[in-house]
Amino acid sequence: MNILFYVIIAILVFQFVLETTLDYLNARHYSDPIPDDLGDVFDEKEYLKSQDYKKTNYKFGLFTSSFSLLLTLGFLSFGGFEMVDQYVRSITEEPIFMALLFFGIIMIGNDLITLPFSYYSTFIIEERFGFNKTSKKLFFFDKLKGWLMLALFGGGILASIILFFELAGPNFWIYAWAIVATFTIFMNLFYSKLIVPIFNKQTPLEQGSLKNKIEGFAQNVGFELQNIFVIDGSKRSTKANAYFSGFGREKRVTLYDTLINDLEEEEIVAVLAHEVGHYKKNHIIFNLTASLVLTAATLFILSLFINNPEVSYAIGVTNPSFHAALIGFAILYSPISEITGLIMNHLSRKFEYQADDYAKSTYAALPLISSLKKLSKNSLSNLTPHPAYVFMHYSHPPLSKRIANLKK
Repeated sequence: MNILFYVIIAILVFQFVLETTLDYLNARHYSDPIPDDLGDVFDEKEYLKSQDYKKTNYKFGLFTSSFSLLLTLGFLSFGGFEMVDQYVRSITEEPIFMALLFFGIIMIGNDLITLPFSYYSTFIIEERFGFNKTSKKLFFFDKLKGWLMLALFGGGILASIILFFELAGPNFWIYAWAIVATFTIFMNLFYSKLIVPIFNKQTPLEQGSLKNKIEGFAQNVGFELQNIFVIDGSKRSTKANAYFSGFGREKRVTLYDTLINDLEEEEIVAVLAHEVGHYKKNHIIFNLTASLVLTAATLFILSLFINNPEVSYAIGVTNPSFHAALIGFAILYSPISEITGLIMNHLSRKFEYQADDYAKSTYAALPLISSLKKLSKNSLSNLTPHPAYVFMHYSHPPLSKRIANLKK
């Protein structure tokens, strides 16, 4: 145990205390009266249900985060990482295979340990409040598919990074960044076409008044749109969503079938006008660029520490290695990630206002307001979040502030 070990313990405990405090402050507002401008979102019975949903998730989240902290501290204190490292070394001494096996055991092992919590959240809490539509078979198949995707893409990227580390030494971060950047851009372009179909069925939006209205709006604002798809989100949850993805010819709008069922056509077009606003205001390009810059900075800092054996020792591993140092670095770097996350959340909230303004100026404010209220109602969202919790976690402004901005 070196000084970095105690730094890691301090970081983990501090993050837990901070998150627990924020959750507590937020929970104290669950019983606040509904803001005047949101009085039509819930009736009294629905509001009580939304409060019960939030309180239930708060208590469950406190339990799971406490368990996660104790598990991590125990794993660190009793040499869990060292045991896994020694086990993979008994199988292979090849650095890439060692790393893949090391991370595979830890990540799948953690997923299996926390599987009961995920199961309880889906089939007890979400079921109780009428959100869950997932079958047990689909739930476990999703897990298996997720592990397969993690092994294929995560394992491939990790193997490439270690290979560059062995070939290029301290400059490996440049090549690693090129791989990550290529993968990120590729996924932004083709995620909906290649990955989504593994989990969901997508069908082109059928001809009719909704498609005509969407295409009419797109034409009015000079937005070339050829691909409008409907995704079967209802097979997992009643919660609704819509998103925009891709660039150029690959850009597409995807609507959840639950969104089509929950909203009127004018409201759906208003939601899409908001999404088009993100594209027109170059928010997607900015976020992608910022992500690539932050990734480059992180990999550069990693290159300065990866050869320091103290980083491996910090998690109790006695044979320094790339994979052990990567774990230690990830925890030590997490405070910086928190800070960059705060900055990105702040910018994201500003972008949401700008996209709302775009929808208001190019389409209409009222259908967007009504759609936001319906979506909040159907998801039992928190209408009275604590400002500190919003500052730390919200990528979107609270509903009351969005509506106040749309009414200007």
